[in-house]
Amino acid sequence: MKRFISGVLVTLLLFNIFLPIKCTAASEFEEAAELRKELPVDTNSIPEWPKGPAIGAEAAILMEVDSGTILYAKNIHEKLYPASTTKIMTTQLAMELAKLDEMVTFSYEDVFSIPRNSSNIAIDVGEQITVDQCLQAILIASANEVANGLAEHCGGTIDDFVKLMNERAEELGCKDTHFVTPNGLHDENHYTTAYDMALMAIPFFANELLCKYASTSKLHLAATSTQPDDIVAWSKNDLYSGRKYAYEYLVGSKTGFTDDARQTLVSCAEKDGMRLICVIFKEESPCQFTDTVDLFNYGFGNFQKINIYENETRYRINDDSFFFSDNDIFGSSESLISLDTESSIVIPKTADFKDVESALSYDNPEKGTIATLNYTFNGNEVGKASILLNDDSATYEFNGEMNYTEATLEKPQEEEEKVVFLNVKMIIIIIVAAAFFFIMLLFVIAVIKSYNFDRGRGRKRRRRRRKNYGKNKNLHF
Repeated sequence: MKRFISGVLVTLLLFNIFLPIKCTAASEFEEAAELRKELPVDTNSIPEWPKGPAIGAEAAILMEVDSGTILYAKNIHEKLYPASTTKIMTTQLAMELAKLDEMVTFSYEDVFSIPRNSSNIAIDVGEQITVDQCLQAILIASANEVANGLAEHCGGTIDDFVKLMNERAEELGCKDTHFVTPNGLHDENHYTTAYDMALMAIPFFANELLCKYASTSKLHLAATSTQPDDIVAWSKNDLYSGRKYAYEYLVGSKTGFTDDARQTLVSCAEKDGMRLICVIFKEESPCQFTDTVDLFNYGFGNFQKINIYENETRYRINDDSFFFSDNDIFGSSESLISLDTESSIVIPKTADFKDVESALSYDNPEKGTIATLNYTFNGNEVGKASILLNDDSATYEFNGEMNYTEATLEKPQEEEEKVVFLNVKMIIIIIVAAAFFFIMLLFVIAVIKSYNFDRGRGRKRRRRRRKNYGKNKNLHF
């Protein structure tokens, strides 16, 4: 009885000691989040751009996927800890390197290199589950030991897989990212930015299977001969259907938390043909969810997506009269170059297509293109469209130091509406004329060589006749 009373007293004492400490810490974090609401929102400084909400996140971004337009930006290039949102890169890279039915065997390092109190599903050393089950465990239950095992399976070692993560991030255009682990557990050298994470999230949310697992609340892995436990776990994501902050248009979402990173959240939503990615870094619960909902509502409520091909009148491909006629000598009615029909811009609903500015660039064109039309709204990039080279067999190299404008474009006339002509006809005429001249030159050279050769052979025959004639005369004497 005395031991019981003593145990109760100790418990109450510890409760009275640590509860105030915990409450004080929580209060400090909440105060810090309130102060972060006063940090400037970069996109609010753009003239005629809808004002975005004040949120408690240290950094946040809202990006439209197809155009790459940044609708909302707050400290988007600040290096911060991503926590388990790291697994967005881990899972998409693993899908490229392994088949879903491959078996993953867990090593001692996979299981015991993570803290016991971190997210896990209690996989043991030597147990096996499929790659597909690993993806579920990572994206639904955020299982850290499973992220380790999948990384080791795909990369040979965890460190080698992390190298691949960093290489892929660089390929995607991430300039301020460095990964150390595949699970996102804290390390001072493991960091990224809201902008870089949005770039990494684009291919992730383009994958149907990853989106499925990133929008599923319950994980259930049945017992097998290689994994003896019936595993059930639940996601901590409150944006999912049936949860407190459920978002109707959600495509998928991944949570993250460490003491240093605080709450992190990367999400994707789609409405009326416009797909948005939202990244929240360093926020306090449950505001990572409310911030995300506020930003999605801000994006869908204030912006519109406009097809460039259907609205562009300032640039016109000027080859119709040359390539299109009743007698098509080329055997095809397809234009040599064309404007991409799928590209779009995203601008405020209060603006119109004629309100954006455009600039034609020949610098670093992508494969299959000869130029790019870049669009801005009051200095903010809102989309671009490629000018495509439809003849796949033809290749052209463009050097930014050379001026191709005079050769391929007619300069805009000083009129109310400027139209730029891409003068393909002139290019083709020059090429045909040059080819004709080259062929004629080869013909003339061949004729001259043939004439000289015939004259030379004639002289040799005459010399032989005179020589033989002299020999024959001597025989008569």
